Amino acid sequence: MKKTLLTSKSKNNITLIGMAGSGKSTVGKLLAKKLNYRVIDGDKYIEAQEKMKLQQIIDALGDKKFIQIEEKRILELLKLNNTILAPGGSIIYSKKLMEVIRKSSLVIFLDVSLEIIEKRLGNKAMRGIVGLKAKSVKELYKERLPLYKKYADLTISGFKRTSEDISQVIIKKLKAKNEKN
Repeated sequence: MKKTLLTSKSKNNITLIGMAGSGKSTVGKLLAKKLNYRVIDGDKYIEAQEKMKLQQIIDALGDKKFIQIEEKRILELLKLNNTILAPGGSIIYSKKLMEVIRKSSLVIFLDVSLEIIEKRLGNKAMRGIVGLKAKSVKELYKERLPLYKKYADLTISGFKRTSEDISQVIIKKLKAKNEKN
């Protein structure tokens, strides 16, 4: 039987939430390696299933339809166990999806400053970011921040931390939580 740092039998997955550019995919890969979990990048999964890039889906169908597709595709993944899920930053717009995720996953918010996110985003027009046509990254950040905090079981600051540092902090917090129970 695989040893796990997650104490709840019903929550045997980890879902990383945060803005595009917060490091979810990179931290997810590092955590998966350390925990012997599989990692799934939600955006790549959606692109593979829909056979289109995220930006193409948003351009063709709009933000609302994309969120519906994202909800459907991420729900497909929640049947898995011992998995790190690194979904797109817009999943927090689906209350239904977040409620289901919270039942099967420890939800960890990677809290990274707006300045860092803007540096990391590069070509924003091609990233497939929901809401970016109507709002700036700053406006989306301000809109999403309370939702990330609302749904998070654990918030990890990315301030002056590398992805490796963040993954180590998460492991330490999981171990400490395990020791309490």
